[in-house]
Parts: sequence; C-alpha cells; structure tokens
Amino acid sequence: MLQSIWAYRYFIFTSIKNELKARFLRSKLGAVWMIIHPLMQVLIYAVILSEVLSAKLQGVTSKYGYALYLLAGMLFWTLFSETVGKCVTLFVDNGNLMRKIAFPRICLPIIAAGTALVNNLLLAAAIFGVFAVLGHFPGAQVVWLPMLMLLTLLLAMSVGIFLGVLNVFMRDIGQIVPVVLNALFWLTPIVYSLNALPERFQRWFGLNPLYSLVTSYQSVLVYGNPPLWADLGRLLLAALVMSVMAMIVFRRSSAEMVDAL
Repeated sequence: MLQSIWAYRYFIFTSIKNELKARFLRSKLGAVWMIIHPLMQVLIYAVILSEVLSAKLQGVTSKYGYALYLLAGMLFWTLFSETVGKCVTLFVDNGNLMRKIAFPRICLPIIAAGTALVNNLLLAAAIFGVFAVLGHFPGAQVVWLPMLMLLTLLLAMSVGIFLGVLNVFMRDIGQIVPVVLNALFWLTPIVYSLNALPERFQRWFGLNPLYSLVTSYQSVLVYGNPPLWADLGRLLLAALVMSVMAMIVFRRSSAEMVDAL
C-alpha cells in the first residue's frame, strides 16, 4: 500500500487540488468559505455561552478567554469530524470511479484526508489571526500543534476507513455516524470546561478518548502548557492498532466493495 501511495503521489496531489477548486468554482470568496462556517459557529457559541461559562475557565485571564478556548477546541473538532465524515461516505460516493478506473483504492481516503488537512490549515491560520486581534499570542508549546493535528488525522482516518468499508455493505452506517458525531461533540469538552461539570460526571467524561486530544489543543494554544503526553501516548498506540485493523479490513474487502457498489 505504501508503494502504491508513493507511485500515485501526483494523482493524489492533483486530486486534492482539483477537489478544492471544484468546491469553490464560481464562488467569489473561494477558500474563505472553508473558514467562515466554523468561525461563525464559534461566534454563535461564544455570544450565547460565554456569559455562562467564561468565569469557570481556570488559568485564562483574558476577557476573551472563552472565545480563545472555544477556537482551540473547534480547530481539533473540525479536522476530526470532517475526516471521519468524508471517509464514511467515500467509497459509496466514488463507486463509479472504483468500477471503471484501475487505481489503488487506498488513494481515496488519502485524498479525503489531505483535503480535510488543507481546510484545517487554513482554519488554523484564521484562528491565529483572531488570536492576534484579541491580543493572545500562544507560547513556545505551540510547536506541538502539527504533531497533534497528525495524531488527530491518524485517529480520524482509522475510524473513518473502517466505518467507510462497513457503509458499503450496511448503508445505515452513513446515517448513524452523523448522529454519533453530534453526540460526541457535546460529550467532548469543546464548548465547556471539564471543571464546569459536577464532580460525579467529570471522571466519566474524562474517559472519552478524544478528551486528551482536545485538551492538548487547548493546553498549547490557550494555556501555554505542554500536551498531555501520557494520555496521548496511549491514544497513539490505540490509533495505530485501529489503523492496522482498518487496513486489514480494507484490503480483504476491496474486491467485494466493487461488486457491492
């Protein structure tokens, strides 16, 4: 698979470029739309919830502390949810392409993940611009942000590919995943701090596997602290195991997927 990805690297890069172009063809604002939607969502949450939650953000002295906290969490969530969402419907949406053209099927999730990563990098640039306007400048710990983004991408791809293969044979998966993602968004401390919850719930919400990732984003971008290395190490191991399992399922089901599509 790695040899196939390298051999078709120009096909992958061109496909990512063409997908980004096609999305905003005839659009006046172009790539700006990729960052408007998440930023508007952050603005809505910040306006509605900041008065309720901002006072409970420990260690943030800025009066825009809640907005900063929310922007950091949304940067993580946008990359994770977009990658999973793309991979789940990927094989079904590209059924005609898989039947008619001979190419390594693994290129499809790589293209989807690459597109999501480019979108997230543009969003990150916009968020850093907002940080500067609000007078907040992340410290030296921000150098760990690329590593956190890659770990997020690895986890999202492993989950998305596995569910994408299942979705070919059980189309209900494509309907269930958006519901689960919506629930997972509220079970992850993105629009609230874990400290704002009653103590009896904090331990249970802390068991969320995404907790260490989103908290690490918030630590390096808002608080200037290092990531949660111990928790991230366990999450990386789990992501690697899941990615191996996803690749095994993908390879064994590749021929059957074409027939099912």
